Amino acid sequence: MTDVSWVQRIVLLVLIGVSLGFFWLRLQRVLEVIRRARPTPDFEVAPLGPRIRKFLWEVMLQGKVIRERPAAGLAHAFVFWGFCAFALITINHVATGFGWRVLSPESGFGRFYFGFVAVWAVLVAVSITGLFVRRFVVRPKWLGKVSPESGVIAGLIFALMITYLAGLRLGEETAGGRTAWWLHTLALLVFLPLIPHTKHLHLAFSPFTVFLKRDGFSRIPPLAGDEDFGLDTGKDVTRIDALQAFTCVECGRCSEHCPAFNTGKVLNPKEIILGLRGYLKEHGPAGEEPLLGMHISEEAAFQCTTCGSCEYQCPVGIQHLPVIVGLRRGAVNTGKWEDDYGTKLFLNLERNGNALGFAAAERQKFIEKNDLPIYDGTQEYCLWLGCMGAYDPQGREIVLALVRVLRHAGITFGVLRKERCTGDPARRLGNDLAFTQVAEQNIEALRTAKVGKMVSICPHCVRTIGTDWREAGATFEIEHHSELLARIQGRLPEPRGAGERVAYHDPCYLGRYRDVYEAPREVAGRYGEVVEARRARQRSFCCGAGGGQMFLGEESGKRVNVERAEELVATGAGIIGTACPFCQTMFRDALGVVTQTPPRLLDIAQIAAAALAEGEKPGAAS
Repeated sequence: MTDVSWVQRIVLLVLIGVSLGFFWLRLQRVLEVIRRARPTPDFEVAPLGPRIRKFLWEVMLQGKVIRERPAAGLAHAFVFWGFCAFALITINHVATGFGWRVLSPESGFGRFYFGFVAVWAVLVAVSITGLFVRRFVVRPKWLGKVSPESGVIAGLIFALMITYLAGLRLGEETAGGRTAWWLHTLALLVFLPLIPHTKHLHLAFSPFTVFLKRDGFSRIPPLAGDEDFGLDTGKDVTRIDALQAFTCVECGRCSEHCPAFNTGKVLNPKEIILGLRGYLKEHGPAGEEPLLGMHISEEAAFQCTTCGSCEYQCPVGIQHLPVIVGLRRGAVNTGKWEDDYGTKLFLNLERNGNALGFAAAERQKFIEKNDLPIYDGTQEYCLWLGCMGAYDPQGREIVLALVRVLRHAGITFGVLRKERCTGDPARRLGNDLAFTQVAEQNIEALRTAKVGKMVSICPHCVRTIGTDWREAGATFEIEHHSELLARIQGRLPEPRGAGERVAYHDPCYLGRYRDVYEAPREVAGRYGEVVEARRARQRSFCCGAGGGQMFLGEESGKRVNVERAEELVATGAGIIGTACPFCQTMFRDALGVVTQTPPRLLDIAQIAAAALAEGEKPGAAS
C-alpha cells in the first residue's frame, strides 16, 4: 500500500494517536502507582550476570513456561515468539500506511522475512485458538473466574494473524488486500489500548519483573529500620511488590500447585497477588487502610505452608512468599493477629527456647543418655539437633541413626551444650522479635564454640541458619545430612540383600529451597529401589508442616499431610523415605488415617543405619 491518499493518512494518524493515547493514559497511572511505592529494602541489581541469564531463559526462551506446563506453555511460547517476529512486520505495516517501506517484497530479504513470519502467523493462530479453547471450554478449576477480556484479546490476536496471511495471499494493491490491511490495522489499534486494562499488562511488565525480582528463592527481605513492621498498610508496599502485583497474568499455576488451595483452604496465592493489585488500584501506595481486610483475607495469609510451589511455578517472576510473609509480619508485629496456637508457639520460644515447649533440661538428658559428644572445635562437624532432633521422639531416632552412620564412616562430630530453636516458625509466621532473639542467642553460642562446619537433619534449620541468619551477620557453613551422606557414599554401610522399594518424599525446604533432589535419592537408592510419587522433585506436594503450620490448627478442608500420604501409599512401596523430621511427624499422623497397614516410615539416615550391625553403639564420642 504505497499509493495512500492524504485523507487515509490523516485518518490513520488520528487512529494511531487515539490508540496510543488510551494506552498511555492507563499505563502511566499504573507506572505512577509503582513509582510512588516505597523503595525495596536490600535491593541491588548487581550482579548482572545471573539476572541476564534468567531473563534470557525465562523471557526470551520461555524456558520456565514450557518446562512446567509443556502443552499450554509451548502454545504460549509460540504466541510470544510470533509477536517478536512480527515486530519488524508491524513497523513496516504502519510505515506503508504513510507511503514508506522498511521491508520491500521485491528484495531477497523482504521475500524471505514475509514468508518466515507467515509460518509464525500460522503457529500463533493455532496456538491462540488452543489457548482460547483451554481457557473458555476446558476451563481448569485453578483458572478461577475467567475474564471476558481474555476472549476479546485472543480474538484480536487471531484476527491479526489471519489478516496478515490474507494480505499476503491477496496482494496489497488489490481491493481484498487493502481491506485486509485496514482490518489488520484496526485489530492492532484496538489491541494496544486493551493491554494495560487487562491481565495482558504482563506483556509490558513481565520482562522487567523477571529481571528485577528479588535475589534468591523465597527470600524474606529485611525490615528497613524500627518503623518497618512488614506489609501492614499501603505505605508499606515496595516497588517490587507493586510491579509484581500488576504483572500477574492470572494463569493459575500458583493455585494449581498450592497445597492449601488443593485441600479446600481459603488460601489461593493468585488471589493474594490480585488482592494486592486491587488494594493499590483503590487506595494507592500511600493508603492507610490495612492490607488484610477487604482485598486480602487474613485467614488465607496464615494458611500458607511456605512450600514455595507458587513462586517456583510463576512464569512472570512473581515472588509470593515475601508478600505473604510480609502480610503476616504486618499483622503479628503490630499485634493485630490473634491466634491461640500462635501465641502458645511464641511463648514456648520465649520461655523454653524451643517450639515444642519442652524444658531445656530434656535436651541435656537426651545428650547424656546417648553419650553424644560435645563440640570442642576439634571435630569435623557440629551436629545441629534442632527442636525436633532434641525433643521429638521420632526426631531423636533420626539423630541417633545419623550418629551411628557418621561413626561408621569415621566422621567426627559434636553437639552444642546449649541450643535454641533457629526461629524458623517465628520467622515464617512474621514474628521478627521472637526470631531475632533466638537467632542472636544461637549465633553467640556458635561463635563462642568456634564452630566451623555444621550438619543438620532438618532442612528448615539449614535454610534458617544458612540464609535468614545472614541478616544478623552470621555466615556459618551448614549442610543437610542427605548432602553429607551422599558425598561419603563409599564409606556408608554396605547394603544387606536386595532391599525394599522406597517412595521418597521431597521436603519443600530441601528441594525447591535448596535444589537438593539427587543426594537423598542416592542414599535411599543404595539400599533399595526408589520409586516416585505422582508429584515429585520440583513438583513435590507439601507435607503441611512448613510456615509454622505444624504448630497451628488446620481448621478447614482436607488435611495436607493426608493428601500427600495418600500419594505416597499409592506407589505401593514398602518404605516411605523422608529427609525432614517435620515431614516424618506429619506422615506418621496421616498414615493411620490413610491405611490400616501403613508402609514403614524412615528417614534416609535410618535406612542407611539399618544396614549396620545390631550391636554397634549409637552415640559414643570418637
